[in-house]
Amino acid sequence: MADDRISLVFAALADPIRRAILTRLTEGDATVAELAAPFDVSQPAISRHLKVLENAGLISRTRRATARLSHLEAEPLREVTTWLARYQRFWDESHERLDELLAALQGDRKGERDRDTAVRPRGDDHG
Repeated sequence: MADDRISLVFAALADPIRRAILTRLTEGDATVAELAAPFDVSQPAISRHLKVLENAGLISRTRRATARLSHLEAEPLREVTTWLARYQRFWDESHERLDELLAALQGDRKGERDRDTAVRPRGDDHG
């Protein structure tokens, strides 16, 4: 069940307008008109984006007088972050191994340079 919600969250986050809407909602609740203002899209298009966000559990919607307000629900983002954290450990370990390899390679090169530039015993200069 959690995997299904994670899939819905990723699908919702795939669209830049929906990500921008979520960013705007971090500042507080907003109407469809307020959310549509920065975009060159219709209010019905924004409403469709809001429906996707709502289905993913990323927003909730309430009525206040005649306005319908959208509210950020961040818990699904925490679930995605927890899921992604497993892969962060993988990348951290991979980067550590890469750092060790690079250090070893640089050490080998430094050793080669030191050997090449070392003072060699001079032979007899007589032809």
